[in-house]
Amino acid sequence: MRSLLPFLSLLSIANALFFYIDGSSTKCFFEELPKGTLVVGHYSGEEWDDRAGAWQQHHGINIFISVDEIFDNDHRVFTQKGSSSGKFHFSAAESGDHKLCFTPSSTSGRSGWLSASNPNGGIRLTLDLVIGETNEIESTDKDKLETISNRVKDLNARLNDIKREQVFQREREAEFRDQSEATNSRVIRWMLIQLAALGITCAWQLSHLRSFFIKQKLT
Repeated sequence: MRSLLPFLSLLSIANALFFYIDGSSTKCFFEELPKGTLVVGHYSGEEWDDRAGAWQQHHGINIFISVDEIFDNDHRVFTQKGSSSGKFHFSAAESGDHKLCFTPSSTSGRSGWLSASNPNGGIRLTLDLVIGETNEIESTDKDKLETISNRVKDLNARLNDIKREQVFQREREAEFRDQSEATNSRVIRWMLIQLAALGITCAWQLSHLRSFFIKQKLT
């Protein structure tokens, strides 16, 4: 598979590279990656359909992707099992040769089938790979990122609204408490004034009645 390296070096300007994988065998290629390099890939697996006379995708195709660090005793740094088509991306943790492998499987039982109309047999895997650039992820996930960003902004706005509402409620409660305390103070003060007035009135009336009775006895 090292013969694929000249082709892979042109992936940044080529649209896609496709190759055939017989049965459930594994197809690997090697790439030397500097530390921190981002690798983004889009893939699609197709199987030959005699009735349609063309390569077609179906739900029974699965693609298993793995990435191993050759310089570290084939330490596996990435795995992904997907459907017949999808996307993968990973970053090189260390500098050195990396082995990217693709293992397809199919539930149709025809992945190793050969015919005159399908001389290659197996599954045709189309791979579009971008190495060392973040534009691919940023462009394809721009809408998702914007949606997430908008949701975060909405949540922050709702939190701010809740905080403002809590502050407003606390201010209302403090104002209501102050009004209640002031009203209670006025009521108590007015009751005391009324009690004092009643006490004075009662004392005056008693004094007046006493004087009246005293005068009546003298006369």
